[in-house]
Amino acid sequence: MSDERQTRQQSIAARRSKVRQLDLAPPAAPLHGFLERLPHQLAADSLRALTQAIAEAHRRGRPVIVLMGAHVIKVGLTPVLIDLLRRGIVTAVGSNGATLVHDSELALFGHTSEDVESALAEGTFGMTRETHEFVNGAINAGAAEGLGLGAAVGKALAEADAPYAEHSLLAQSWRLGRPLTAHVAIGTDILHMHPTADGAAIGAGSLRDFHCLTNRLGDLGDGGVLLNVGSAVIMPEVALKAFALLRARGVDLSGFTSADLDMIRHYRPTQQIVRRVQALGGQGYAITGHHEIMIPLLAGCVLAEIAADPAG
Repeated sequence: MSDERQTRQQSIAARRSKVRQLDLAPPAAPLHGFLERLPHQLAADSLRALTQAIAEAHRRGRPVIVLMGAHVIKVGLTPVLIDLLRRGIVTAVGSNGATLVHDSELALFGHTSEDVESALAEGTFGMTRETHEFVNGAINAGAAEGLGLGAAVGKALAEADAPYAEHSLLAQSWRLGRPLTAHVAIGTDILHMHPTADGAAIGAGSLRDFHCLTNRLGDLGDGGVLLNVGSAVIMPEVALKAFALLRARGVDLSGFTSADLDMIRHYRPTQQIVRRVQALGGQGYAITGHHEIMIPLLAGCVLAEIAADPAG
């Protein structure tokens, strides 16, 4: 039974945030010659193979799909991903509910990421009024239009002319017509703590996004690439169920490349993104490193590889 007592709310203008627009990285620059200077060993060979797979997928018009956790946004990488979307190198993105929160806060207010420890003790964690009103409002309106969660919030940010929408992965995906899906476990996001949250709308939007992403993953065979960046549970599990559904439909997924990129190795990404991909006829890699270094590095290597080929 829910507790209907009034909860304390605060304005985001008064909230301490750890991440600001000024912290964001610029788009990646081509790193010509970098890969050639690495040894032919271990992770260096994995980075080399992944770079070539992404560049080749781009040349052949094959999908490159990024699954990600919200930490990628919190360490300032949205401009890097948006640039790859604009270039048509990344063709789709799948993420979680926290992405809706942090991307929207950055787009609307220019800062995000609470100090959880102090806010929890003060009774203010997750109690930012503007965040839940905007994002839950967008989800509810999108449900009425038959939109998935990612499209609903991306559309709302674009239509609201958010001050920092240029660096919003959600808004730019919507404007570019690139699918960005959001996959939610109810109770895991601060959005779900408020009366503006509509479980039916959240569930319907997340289910639409699951089917949208599944259809995109169905095109990975014969040269596509799948990256999992910083999602330890939600996105690897979504990918596994999507793969299971596709195979039950008889879809051939053989010949694609996948990679898990994270700061530490986790069980589910290792199983679902690296090892079980091989059972589908693909090749999986695991490359360990901090996102704020590895993603611009990978993007720079890919841009250099594409530029090196006149047909790229």
